[in-house]
Amino acid sequence: MAPVGGTAVQDHVALAEIELCGELIIAASAAEDRLSLESIDEVLRVAEERNQA
Repeated sequence: MAPVGGTAVQDHVALAEIELCGELIIAASAAEDRLSLESIDEVLRVAEERNQA
C-alpha cells in the first residue's frame, strides 16, 4: 500500500528515461518517414553523452 500524505520519492534515472522517450515520440510523430539511426541518436543526445565520457 502506498504511503498517505504526499511523500513521493523521485527516481531521477526513470524520469530522465521518460523524458527521452517523450522526445523520441515527438520526433517520430513529426517525421514524414521512419527516423534514421542518426536522427534517433540526435534526439537521444547520444553524441553528447560520448563527448562527456
